[in-house]
Amino acid sequence: MSTADSRPWWRDAVIYQVYPRSFADGDGDGIGDLAGVRARLDHLAALGVDAVWFSPWYPSPMADAGYDVADYRDIDPVFGTLAQAGDLVSRAHAVGLRVIIDLVPNHCSAAHPWFRAALAGGPERELFWFRPGRGPGGDLPPNDWVSNFGGPAWTRTIDPDGNPGDWYLHLFAPEQPDFNWDHPRVRAEFEEILRFWLDRGVDGIRIDSAALLVKDPLLPDADPARLNPYTDLDGVHDIYRSWRRIADGYPGERILIGEVWLPDPARFANYLRPDELHTAFNFDFLCCPWEPDRLRAVIDETLRAHALVGAPATWVLSNHDVTRPVTRYGRAETSFSFARKREGVPTDLHRGETRARAAALLCLALPGAAYVYQGEELGLWEVEDIPYELRQDPMWHRSGHVDPGRDGCRVPLPWAGVEPPFGFSPAYATAAPWLPQPPEWKDRTVQAQEGDPHSMLELYRSALRIRRSEPALGDGTLRWLPAADDVLAFARDGEAVAVACVVNLSDRSVPLPAYESCLLTSGPLDGELLPPDTAAWLRVARDEGR
Repeated sequence: MSTADSRPWWRDAVIYQVYPRSFADGDGDGIGDLAGVRARLDHLAALGVDAVWFSPWYPSPMADAGYDVADYRDIDPVFGTLAQAGDLVSRAHAVGLRVIIDLVPNHCSAAHPWFRAALAGGPERELFWFRPGRGPGGDLPPNDWVSNFGGPAWTRTIDPDGNPGDWYLHLFAPEQPDFNWDHPRVRAEFEEILRFWLDRGVDGIRIDSAALLVKDPLLPDADPARLNPYTDLDGVHDIYRSWRRIADGYPGERILIGEVWLPDPARFANYLRPDELHTAFNFDFLCCPWEPDRLRAVIDETLRAHALVGAPATWVLSNHDVTRPVTRYGRAETSFSFARKREGVPTDLHRGETRARAAALLCLALPGAAYVYQGEELGLWEVEDIPYELRQDPMWHRSGHVDPGRDGCRVPLPWAGVEPPFGFSPAYATAAPWLPQPPEWKDRTVQAQEGDPHSMLELYRSALRIRRSEPALGDGTLRWLPAADDVLAFARDGEAVAVACVVNLSDRSVPLPAYESCLLTSGPLDGELLPPDTAAWLRVARDEGR
């Protein structure tokens, strides 16, 4: 959003997440690819976002949807080629979009050459966490750590002679062995990977599981009374200081973005010190329920923590890991947690969409940067009836089919037409989309929503156009305005005018504050009143509410 002669672009950018497998299929095999993305870049440019973040596109056995990387310097053939990636970066730049790629430094694929050599007994074993087991015969894991996908975080190997061997650490799936970041070869390798992609023109790196890289070398059992032995250890900051020096050595403000899940805002802010990461995802806001007091508290705490280190906040409603907002906000319990992703939870999709529209305006009015996950701009809901045999997420399998997994937010996008595949694949496609699309999405296609002033797509386009044109929006500060109970109201002050955002989270219509003009509403007004679960952007006097 920012111009070159004002604040840095990343401080108030709106970044669109592309999940390549599900965005657009260019070759007809039912799987999204780089050719499909290239053909749809005009959609993103018309939407009004500033940058595109691509989930992993590297060669991978796909045990965890590409987050198990076998080669960090190439493109998986299912998505295309390295040359196509370069062309896509160039084409994105030509239409005014910056490009951010995903980097997965905590772990690799069990198919990575280093890990294969390690299993064969080579010196590469030192690049991972191999340890003998505990108990008689070493039959128990080295410690009690639990995988993020369920089950133990250790898997036992088989020695070349066929006997059980050492165990190796994997904080995610067994196919994702963790790197040993205490080893200088690991650090040097990732610095070279960083340069490899920056040399190819990418504008930013999103760092997966950014707080997990450094482990306590003693590998102690987890103890709630002590520091977590594998999350947010102080040594991780040396890594990111090194990466920041590399990024700062390139022209054009290349950025580092952290996926940092931490409960302590102060510890979170440490990652955003001026010599470390530029921004990090704000998961407290994403997980927050649709409740005014909770939302205000999260907003205040987020802004306070970021102000301590001079970093911009980021605002996120969804991504490839979480229940889509239209579904989440339509439930009795509107907060997100992985424990609440269960099938059979009643959802009022109409209410969920009404709230998701208001949440979009709230998110885009707050100070800092914002993210839009593909399909969010179409008002897609979580697909919860995917046949069991088609589900691919390891969360589904490793939880014993208790956690439905993340496939429901990864269903391929609907572009046009009245029946699947809704333009996701070309007319000559030889395969159905890799996950089935609901027939009801015929009203959610880009084609169906384009030009409809009441559609979610046109709401996002309008909001992003106004956000770009209003100097008061984007980076900056916020001041709360007096408001009725269960109503959030704040002003964003520009040099000459102010823009107010008012969100009614009550069950009754409420009066709007005095305003000069109404810029946008998430739904129709009730005369001069703001209905429940509705948001409005208003141009107000700069001293309004002071």
